Amino acid sequence: MKRSPATLKPVRKDRDTGLLKHPKIKPPAAEIRPHTLTAHNDTRTDNYFWLRERGSEAVTACLKAENRYTDAVLRPAAHIKRTIFNEIKARMKKDDSSVPVWKNGCYYYARYETRSQHPIYCRKQGSLKAREKILLDVNKLARGHAYYDIMSLAVSPDGSILAYASDTEGRRVCTVSFKNLKTGKLLPETIEKTTPNFVWAEDGGSLLYTRQDETTLRYNRVFLLSPDRKTHTPVYEEKDPAFSVGVDKSLSRKYLYLSIHSSTSSEYRLIPAGQPRTEPVVFQPRTKKLEYYVSHGGDRFFVLTNHKAKNFRVMQTPETATGLKNWKQLIAHRPDTLIESISAFRDHLVIEETRRGLTRIRIRNRATGRERQLRFNDPAYTAYVGDNPCYETRLLRYGYQSLTTPASVYDFDLKTGGHILKKRQKVLGKFDPGDYRSERIFASAKDGVKIPVSLVYRKGLRRDGANPLYLVGYGAYGISSDPYFSVARLSLLDRGFVFAIAHVRGGSDLGRKWYESGKLLKKKNSFSDFIALAEHLIKRKYTSPAHLYANGGSAGGLLMGAVLNMRPDLFNAVVADVPFVDIVTTMQDTSLPLTAGEYEEWGNPADPKYYRYMKSYSPYDNVTAQDYPHLLITAGLEDSQVQYWEPAKWAAKLRALKTDGNFVLLKTDLNAGHGGRSGRFEAIEDAAFEFSFLLALENRR
Repeated sequence: MKRSPATLKPVRKDRDTGLLKHPKIKPPAAEIRPHTLTAHNDTRTDNYFWLRERGSEAVTACLKAENRYTDAVLRPAAHIKRTIFNEIKARMKKDDSSVPVWKNGCYYYARYETRSQHPIYCRKQGSLKAREKILLDVNKLARGHAYYDIMSLAVSPDGSILAYASDTEGRRVCTVSFKNLKTGKLLPETIEKTTPNFVWAEDGGSLLYTRQDETTLRYNRVFLLSPDRKTHTPVYEEKDPAFSVGVDKSLSRKYLYLSIHSSTSSEYRLIPAGQPRTEPVVFQPRTKKLEYYVSHGGDRFFVLTNHKAKNFRVMQTPETATGLKNWKQLIAHRPDTLIESISAFRDHLVIEETRRGLTRIRIRNRATGRERQLRFNDPAYTAYVGDNPCYETRLLRYGYQSLTTPASVYDFDLKTGGHILKKRQKVLGKFDPGDYRSERIFASAKDGVKIPVSLVYRKGLRRDGANPLYLVGYGAYGISSDPYFSVARLSLLDRGFVFAIAHVRGGSDLGRKWYESGKLLKKKNSFSDFIALAEHLIKRKYTSPAHLYANGGSAGGLLMGAVLNMRPDLFNAVVADVPFVDIVTTMQDTSLPLTAGEYEEWGNPADPKYYRYMKSYSPYDNVTAQDYPHLLITAGLEDSQVQYWEPAKWAAKLRALKTDGNFVLLKTDLNAGHGGRSGRFEAIEDAAFEFSFLLALENRR
């Protein structure tokens, strides 16, 4: 018999741990070594600049001391961490498998064995009833490595050779290796210190791949590897530091793409896939602020572009005349709808778009122009076009999940309109989606703009201000914060937490204008939006400052840092994962990865206007003598996107200047990079670690 939603209560409570009460635990104090930085007649003093000395004894000792301190402070919560870890693991189907994908006469899939950390990649020839052939057992490859990740892999068109890119440090610098699938033997040739971006040509064995600049890690060169894997021929070099180059292949398998992009401009160059030694041909020369994305469809190309269309529109152009002057409109621009991607199949064009912050999938019959739209009913959800490698397909694979619906994979019949559920993520135990409720509400920003927030919690929630609430945000690069299902999150919801996703400006949640209103000289809108949402949730008594927690990672960590300086009184604690917090200094250093390519996102501090604006909100530069909430900061020593010293410097400065008795905890993973550890159970440990911090604080009240 189902319980009445009105009587549902949080089902778990952990005992008080005594967290943060140990009188003998003293925080480390990083040595102060003043270093001056001068630009535009303005001088900044950075007392912790020396932490950039990667590998020095002093830096290593500092990071290890911070780790010991964090471990000591959180030791009383170790039983909560173990409990959370065991809960999450118990909900997982350990011997799981992905939905098989049909390509070139084989079904390809990945599976996990019960105790394995890493996937096993497999295929079956011709039929799912055929004998399984293991292509790659990552668990065997990972032995002896503290970190091991297969970032990409692809089988040659004839099915005989597997290429795969492995990262053993977490810096996303890979080795591409090759395996003969007929003999099962690894081949002696490898491509060292390269990117995970490569694609097979259609000439019987050539591989097109990219290399990065060794200092900045920008993808800047393209090479062609011969079928015998002996000759590496240069194909293209991108010299503009604002642009990166990637390689791909059209779904039709007719063209290889050189996709060259900055944050605001695009250029494609095409190579016949069957003749990869042909000189690349420019599709449409790059033009300032012209973005376009190409999908080949038989005798024509479909082009997704922002040309005279802020939220993008779809054009088509003959295969033999690809310049802008030949583009003809197929799907018009709409002010309330952002077209995010297009996929051209033989008979249909599939369009992913976002309207009012929610994704829609439209399917257009190429012959008749008639359209179908896939509709979804949850108030907050994520939908996306999945892996569809067959150009002639009749079935469209797509994914769907919501805050209460586990990740689901469907096949949609493009002729009949029928849906086939291929898989729904299995949640073991007593999980019932009906025990949880999701909603989407809006708050008014300081300029009157309505900001959405997506919420999920256990039914029966009382809005009395006493609920712990975890508010997460990102708000950068035009990346939307789509509502997603999380098995790990259930451990918070079942303890009475509300989980909330802030759709602040800087993402593309409500269209391209939403993104542009949260970047460059409008970046502060992201911060004020997050604050407005926090205040709104408090006003509506979902929570209160004593029970409000926040989280953001990477550029979302910048969001956390700025908000903390502006309104530290709103939160009991904040978790900042690999936070980008020293924006002025980083953006002045063009030797670092990403810097030059991100001027169009943040601005170039060589321009006094952008320098002053960035300095006015930079989390590190604006730490001041005031009270701050409890803070847990994570970092990765091998992080190539946010260097470890940014969170380390921030932690040191906060601890030196803040005026309260709350804790600043820094945990640096000495064997991982931006994405954390590589094993699936290791990822659970990381989640349990952060959740135990929140729960230990909440249980003290």
